[in-house]
Amino acid sequence: MKKLTILVDMDDVLEDLLPAWVEYLNCKYGCRVRLSDITGWDMRQFFPQLRYDELYGALFDDALWSRVKPKRGAQEYVRRLIDDGHQVFVVTASHPKTIASKMEKVLFRYFPYLTWDNVIVTSKKQMIQGDVLVDDGPHNLAGGAYHKILMDAPHNQDVDVAAMGAVRAMSWRDVYRFICELSEKGVIYGSY
Repeated sequence: MKKLTILVDMDDVLEDLLPAWVEYLNCKYGCRVRLSDITGWDMRQFFPQLRYDELYGALFDDALWSRVKPKRGAQEYVRRLIDDGHQVFVVTASHPKTIASKMEKVLFRYFPYLTWDNVIVTSKKQMIQGDVLVDDGPHNLAGGAYHKILMDAPHNQDVDVAAMGAVRAMSWRDVYRFICELSEKGVIYGSY
């Protein structure tokens, strides 16, 4: 069994940002957008009545991060990966002005076994070395030298995972299973 270095995105992979963001915007601005309405990456098309600063300003509000909860199964399966001997790093493209609040109100609150030593902040995830990247953004998986696991999300339904050399995970149970298969086979990147 090979011990792997696992890179994990935060938003909509470790935690459910999208449902909290939609709920926050609906409550604050009287919108009526349903989570099922979000079918693409650009949130502006689903909240056309909001100005850019209203829509994205929410990400700078501690009240939003207080609403964000962990994705179902993430706490358990990340802990299991660590207990299995794998290294887990949270790789996030978070804005520098939101990172402290996001880490304290979400990551370290719900994943107390992770510390700043497990966090990498970058806008170019392809530059980070690891055996596996779990991400909901296909742009983060494209071109990276790692096994690619696309976490299923409303905004990535049109992605052809086979064409990009990835697998789609419908849950954290799937993520764990894919990683265990790689580990058991002793697979290194490029031979999956």
